[in-house]
Amino acid sequence: MKTLAISAKLRNGTGKTDSKALRNQGNVPCVLYGGEKQVCFYAHENDFRNLVYTPDVFIVELDIEGEKYRAVMQDLQFHPVTDKLLHLDFLQIFEDKEVTVTIPVHLKGNAVGIRNGGILFFRRRKIITRAIPGNLPDYIEINIEDVEIGQSIFIKDIRDEKFTFLAPDNAVVMGVRIARELIIEEDEEELEGEEGEIAEGEEGAVAEGAEEKPAAE
Repeated sequence: MKTLAISAKLRNGTGKTDSKALRNQGNVPCVLYGGEKQVCFYAHENDFRNLVYTPDVFIVELDIEGEKYRAVMQDLQFHPVTDKLLHLDFLQIFEDKEVTVTIPVHLKGNAVGIRNGGILFFRRRKIITRAIPGNLPDYIEINIEDVEIGQSIFIKDIRDEKFTFLAPDNAVVMGVRIARELIIEEDEEELEGEEGEIAEGEEGAVAEGAEEKPAAE
């Protein structure tokens, strides 16, 4: 997997006032967890551009005032109005310990079904993957040249011994359909979503009407 080096500094405080002051200076507050201790640090927002604004996934080599860590980005927060980067969470990784990351999917070739008039549908552009860091790929490449109209590639078709996909075998990654089939599929998905919302509403009504249990002291 690709690596990206970032130099950072330890935070003196972790409150809202400190975070606001850092952001006003163009810095981004961060937290590193997963190791012996949690580390609060910061770096300038420009240092994170190649990490955040890209579909690629990186192992980040953090240098925090001389202390070095290897980590992967786990979460990030943007301002809801300005889209300014507000916060980053990193998970420290170790060579002998599995880690879970989201890996992008790259499609290779031009499917025969598309050449014959079919339409590509790309259901899973990223797949949640678990492995030791040394076995994590930069991306999952799928050769789709032989996919015909009406065919799909499933998670079970692309599994690898080096890493584990946290998705069921029958989950569709991509396929080729005719336009009418895609419309029917989309309508069915919308219907399933509406039924799910109705079911959740019914469950909520039962829960609200049920007698509440006293909280444990």
